[in-house]
Amino acid sequence: MFIVTVSYTAPLDEVNQWRRAHGEWLTDLVARQLLLMAGRRPEWVGGVYLVPGMPSEEIDRLLATDPYLLNGVAEHQVVEFTPLLVAPGLEELKARG
Repeated sequence: MFIVTVSYTAPLDEVNQWRRAHGEWLTDLVARQLLLMAGRRPEWVGGVYLVPGMPSEEIDRLLATDPYLLNGVAEHQVVEFTPLLVAPGLEELKARG
């Protein structure tokens, strides 16, 4: 499993030009369960995604299609981890990791 943090590298007015396309990209990936969740970071500095386990090359290819990245207004940092403990009701996340 991966946690991806998104950090804006451009002023918000530039980021906002790509917000709709980025939102559509996220919606599609969540619908296909290539992202398990996505959300905004406080202070409008970026976002965070929870991504199921997949080969590192696949996540790199996936993130390379982000409109924010394609248009040079954000960057990603990827942290891989193995879920060992989960809250009741979230056991499926261990299997996805």
